Amino acid sequence: MSVESANLGPHPITALVTGATSGIGKAVAKRLAADGMSVLVVGRNARRGNETVDEITADGGRARFIEVDLEDLAGIDRLATEVGEIDVLVNNAGLALWAPTEDLKVAEYDAMFASNVRAPFLLVAAFAPAMAAKGAGNVINIGSMAGSVGLSTGAAYGATKAALASLTRAWTAEYSGRGVRFNTVAPGPVYTRGAGRERFDATAKTTAMKRAAEPAEIAEVVAFLVSPKAGYITGATIAVDGGRTAI
Repeated sequence: MSVESANLGPHPITALVTGATSGIGKAVAKRLAADGMSVLVVGRNARRGNETVDEITADGGRARFIEVDLEDLAGIDRLATEVGEIDVLVNNAGLALWAPTEDLKVAEYDAMFASNVRAPFLLVAAFAPAMAAKGAGNVINIGSMAGSVGLSTGAAYGATKAALASLTRAWTAEYSGRGVRFNTVAPGPVYTRGAGRERFDATAKTTAMKRAAEPAEIAEVVAFLVSPKAGYITGATIAVDGGRTAI
């Protein structure tokens, strides 16, 4: 999508991307900014968040960082009040903890559901009604192939991503008749910050393409889904997993 098509008159489309200080979220923030959107970079790490903003502005884009812990209910309320109306919401922030079921602590289980399910739910509750009132908006939920494929030691994590895909379908029924599109992007293994590439290589070998993705490859799909080119796509779960869920 060109810069021109990303603007509504004199005002750019505003996109809020959670977990945008690294990995997929950072790649999405940079990609949407390249399409002319004004990007709200949301995350917990101010240093990395400001680095993301600096990279976007150095390329001529528009962005600002907002420090928020989305596991904190007061933080979500503050974010919604500070931001006001937006045009695009990308629920990317999430927590992935892997352990045998009998070893996963209740606090870890609760933290994953708070981050991966409750936070997106509350953000949609905060922003989708205004999108529907003006008859336009896009919400992208970043899921995972773990929501469709059983992965050993990933029972709770996979359940959160399956729940997020279910929310996408329910929100489609609730809001798409009023112009708001909802879709889930479900990546497979992705080379992200904080871990060596070898960590993902074993999982990558289970995909049809025998490799992991780069964050920018996921960001391209998000950019397409929020563009007018995807104007008739809503309620879908788009697998971006190198064919893992197909085999």
